[in-house]
Amino acid sequence: MLLVLTGVTAISVALLAYVNELTKEPIAQANAKTLSDAVSAVVPGFDNDPIAEKKTQEVNGVQYAVYPATKEGKFIGAAVEATSMGFGGELKVLVGFDAEGKIIDYSLLSHVETPGLGSKAADWFKKGNKGDITGMNPGEASLTVSKDGGKVDAITASTITSRAFLNAVNVAYAAYAGQNTADGATGATQKNVEEAAGANTATGATIKVELTDSVSAK
Repeated sequence: MLLVLTGVTAISVALLAYVNELTKEPIAQANAKTLSDAVSAVVPGFDNDPIAEKKTQEVNGVQYAVYPATKEGKFIGAAVEATSMGFGGELKVLVGFDAEGKIIDYSLLSHVETPGLGSKAADWFKKGNKGDITGMNPGEASLTVSKDGGKVDAITASTITSRAFLNAVNVAYAAYAGQNTADGATGATQKNVEEAAGANTATGATIKVELTDSVSAK
């Protein structure tokens, strides 16, 4: 009996490994397309390859991906990945900033928030919606919900998710500003970095920016 169970287990493990190997490449390709489409949506108009030119920026000891966008060699903005803990778990956001640090758009890459409540973060903060954050510059003032004294309307009955989302946006800006300062780009000044490195009133956490990987802006 033990030999039979051992054999069944071995076959199951082998089949699982085979399935994982079989689906690994299609999943990777799907994820790559999702990211590519998201970058194009949140920081449109570039003629370079932001993903191929990906950089990383450290904020609070965590490395975040920064995808610089240029047109005819001129820096026009960047898409930045950032994460934060929401009500149900981790939120991953891709935020697009223009050359001045203003928010162009965002894409909620992944989340485990409650359907119909926290999941509304996918659209709630987009242009024309109640919590619209487009055009705002987190370097001038960290984004916080109105309940915490800020200017952004939280998702109805989902304040925790809203705080987490805005925290991710603030972190994304800190990474954006830090990378631009390291690169010598003109969009983010040292003042912007210092603003982004200030206390986040939504969480009480301090955003610390470490300037790394200094590369000349294209």
